[in-house]
Amino acid sequence: QVQLVESGGGLVQPGGSLTLSCAASGFRFRNYAMSWVRQAPGKELESVARITNGGSTTSYLDAVKGRSTISRDNTNNILYLQMSDLKADDTAVYYCAKYPGAVYGGRIVDQRGQGIQVTVSS
Repeated sequence: QVQLVESGGGLVQPGGSLTLSCAASGFRFRNYAMSWVRQAPGKELESVARITNGGSTTSYLDAVKGRSTISRDNTNNILYLQMSDLKADDTAVYYCAKYPGAVYGGRIVDQRGQGIQVTVSS
């Protein structure tokens, strides 16, 4: 049974930083591409960052490019998202998500966690 458990969210001031973590279990983590997706109030789900199974290739939503880094620890089955210079528009529920294969190109996620709230406000 696939389990994806996010942590590290909360209230952050504009310009601040945070790191989200996702503990994965129930599948061979190192074999699958992963993603962070988010959903802001009244908006559609959007992919924030993606990473291939080995971590060699990543991609980012234009709105977070240069401010975010996705990474993974395939020994401990953890996915990370580091975000800096946070803006009010980054306020959303962030989900850790799994792709059905080693790469993400042309594919959609097939599992995601329960999500964690990130609120950027002074």
